[in-house]
Amino acid sequence: MAHRDDSEWLTLGQAARFLGVAQSTIRKWSDGGRVPAFYTPGGHRRYRRADLEAFLHRSGPRGRPERGPLVLVVDDDARMRELVRVNLEFEGYTVGEADGADEGLAAIERLNPDLVLVDVMMPRVDGWELLRRIRERHGAGSIPVVMYSSKLDEETTALAAARAAQGFVGTPFDLQELLEQTKRLL
Repeated sequence: MAHRDDSEWLTLGQAARFLGVAQSTIRKWSDGGRVPAFYTPGGHRRYRRADLEAFLHRSGPRGRPERGPLVLVVDDDARMRELVRVNLEFEGYTVGEADGADEGLAAIERLNPDLVLVDVMMPRVDGWELLRRIRERHGAGSIPVVMYSSKLDEETTALAAARAAQGFVGTPFDLQELLEQTKRLL
């Protein structure tokens, strides 16, 4: 059995300080496989200094990942926005959120996203109207838009294509399908 040099290994707190991030951030990175970690029988994480240095070399300053493509999620359901945001961030995307069409249009102007994910069913102004307004202001195809809705049928899917959406996912959707469409478009 190989002897482990304990001076090379850091605790979670030490590794977080080394990278300049919160413990919850490095925990998420290691659970997701972005930062290699050794898990003790008691469930604690240990990090090799060399692995952290390699991660710093691949990442931006202070260990924070370089900004990935910016995806704006427009949905009136805060829990759905959070679910989508967390999964996209896990894949390395930067994510903005908007609670409805008006906030979504303002966020598009402010953030200049690389892709917009829009819920079809929203109060006041629905996703179809938001898509129309995006196309009116920015032109068809200038900003990729993926629509999602709980109503998944051929008519709704055809409507998404006819209105110049680059994708459509039914909900409760397979998050993997949403991620695949996002990756394909970006």
